[in-house]
Amino acid sequence: MTQTAEKLLTGEDLLALGPDFHGELVKGRLVEMAPASWGHGITGTRALSIIDGYVRKHRLGAVMTAETGFYLTRDPDTVRAPDVAFVSTARLPAGDDRSGFFDGPPDLAVEVVSPRDSFSELAEKIEDYLAAGTKLVWIVDPAKQTVTTYDTTRRAVVLQRHETLTGGEVLPGFAEPVAQFFE
Repeated sequence: MTQTAEKLLTGEDLLALGPDFHGELVKGRLVEMAPASWGHGITGTRALSIIDGYVRKHRLGAVMTAETGFYLTRDPDTVRAPDVAFVSTARLPAGDDRSGFFDGPPDLAVEVVSPRDSFSELAEKIEDYLAAGTKLVWIVDPAKQTVTTYDTTRRAVVLQRHETLTGGEVLPGFAEPVAQFFE
C-alpha cells in the first residue's frame, strides 16, 4: 500500500478561507480555534487598550487585534494570530496596501490564556514567536491573574498582580501594574 504525501497549506490558502474561519496555520497545517469566551474577550480588550494607548501616545508603531495573521515561517508556512500584537514603526511597510498577513513576526505578541489552552500549546506558540524573531511575548493569565514575560533569552518571568509589567526595549518606558489587566 502506498501513502500519499499530505498537502501542506500556505498562508495564501489560509487567507482564502475567509473571515469565517477561526484558526492558525502551523507548519502548513490548519489549527482550528473556537471563538473565545467573553471573559477572554474582556481581558484581551484591556490588554489591547493599555498597549495601544501607550503606543499611540509615544508614536511607537501599530497595535493589532487577534484576527491579524503574522507569517512566522515560510515553506512550510506558519501564520499565528496573537490576541494582541505590536509592530514598531521601523518595521511597518511603506504604502497603503495592508491586505494579506503581516510578513514577519510582531515585536510583541500577547496571548491571553483560555481555560481550554494546554501548556504544550502555549509553549509551542511562545517558541514559534521567539524563533521567528519576536522580541517579547506576554502570556496574560486571567485565572491566576499573572503576566508571564519571555524575551529573546527565552527566560520566563512571572509577574503577580501587585508587580509592574515593563516593556523593555520593545516598549521603552512602558510600566503598568499587572492588576490593570484584570480590573
